[in-house]
Amino acid sequence: MQKIYSPEELNSFSRETLVAVILSMQNQLTQLNTNMERLIEQIASANNHRYGRSSEKLDVIAGQLELELIFNEAEALTETLYVVEPREEDVIQVTRRKKKGKREADLKDLPVEVIPHTIPEAKLQEIFGSVGWKQLPDEVYKRVRVQPAVYTVEEHHVAVYAGKDNQTIVKADRPRELLRNSILTPSLGASIMNAKYVNGLPLYRISQEFQRNDIHISRQVMANWMIQCADRYLGPLYDYLHNRMYHFHVLQADETPVKVSKDGRPANSKSYMWVYRTGKGYSDTPIILYEYQKTRKADHPREFLKGFTGTVV
Repeated sequence: MQKIYSPEELNSFSRETLVAVILSMQNQLTQLNTNMERLIEQIASANNHRYGRSSEKLDVIAGQLELELIFNEAEALTETLYVVEPREEDVIQVTRRKKKGKREADLKDLPVEVIPHTIPEAKLQEIFGSVGWKQLPDEVYKRVRVQPAVYTVEEHHVAVYAGKDNQTIVKADRPRELLRNSILTPSLGASIMNAKYVNGLPLYRISQEFQRNDIHISRQVMANWMIQCADRYLGPLYDYLHNRMYHFHVLQADETPVKVSKDGRPANSKSYMWVYRTGKGYSDTPIILYEYQKTRKADHPREFLKGFTGTVV
């Protein structure tokens, strides 16, 4: 650390000593200014990299401009650099021609409900009088109407019959249910799966949407439905597709890291989702299967593909 001299000490120094002290201070100031300029340049470069466009190239900016860039980049650039704006006739006007028939193409697969708008005959008589009128082709325009989800309670009445001898009782056949003694229907289950696994909505938001339609289904109940349906119906389908994969000669596999909150380890521990699919060169509908694992060890694909004899990319 540099020594700080008192006024009494400076007065007692000889001329040669004072010159040496001043020269030492000048060297220190020069080094300090050099460090300050480097720091300003680094800050300006960092700000330009963070806030500026990727195509900007500020190659020659020094001194006062660098300092102003730290605090007031817009004013510094406009006041220091002379910018010549192009003349109006030099600006290339880009006009995009609207594709003809795009609306009809977008709406061609939707059902159409024709809504006529006519004028009563009495009104036409008042307008045209004895001259009469003839009807021309209609002016046609299209609008899209959205019908919110409609929820209906299916109340099944199963007929029960008893013999007059009071010995035999029979019931009419009832349709198979996804889950016994549950209000879940195929359409309701498919709706929850689509919202959760296709649109990425958490179960609590799906529950809130149901409540807005006066349907009270908790997220715990929906979670139980999804687990049971996956075990009972999607599990066998997964196993079938897994075996079906082995009929192809080329498979592709990869893994990607995922963070899982609860799997017996600390929150946000890194896990891996392995994906296996049939090769893109096949014209068949691709088979794509996911498998969750806690690590990316090579033992996982070896176990998953232990009955496969083709090529894995």
